[in-house]
Amino acid sequence: MSALRGICWRRRARLRSRRGVAVVELAVLLPLLVFLFLITIDFARVFYFSVTLKNCARAGAMYASDPTVADESPFANVQAAALADATNISPSPTVSSTMGTDSAGRLYVAVTARYTFRTITGFPGIPSNLALSRTVKMYVMAGTPNAS
Repeated sequence: MSALRGICWRRRARLRSRRGVAVVELAVLLPLLVFLFLITIDFARVFYFSVTLKNCARAGAMYASDPTVADESPFANVQAAALADATNISPSPTVSSTMGTDSAGRLYVAVTARYTFRTITGFPGIPSNLALSRTVKMYVMAGTPNAS
C-alpha cells in the first residue's frame, strides 16, 4: 500500500511540475504570438485597402472611358465615380486621372487612386505609414453616331 502511495505521489508531483513548465512556456511565447497576430491583422488590412483602391481606380477608369456614361451616371466626374467604391475608407483616397495616346494612336485614360495606410502596430522595423497606389488604364471607347 505504501508503494502505491509513493507512485501516486510521484505522478502528482510530475503533473504539477509540468503545469509550471506550460505556464512558463506560455509566458515566453505570448509576446511573440501577439506580435504575429498583430502583423497578420495589418497584412490583411493592407490587402483589403489595396483591393479597395484597385476597385476605385477601375470604377473611375470605366466612367472616363465611355463617353456616353456621363449623361446617364449619377456621378458628376471621374473622382466621384471612383470614390463611390471607397465609402468604407476614412479619410478618402486621392484620385487623379490622365488622358493620353499610346504608340498605336489609341486614346486611353489612366486613373490612379492613392492612400496613406497607417498600421496598428508600432513595433520597430515595421513601417507605421505605407503609401498605397493603384492605377488602371483603359482605352476610350469610340463614339458612334446616332442612328436617327
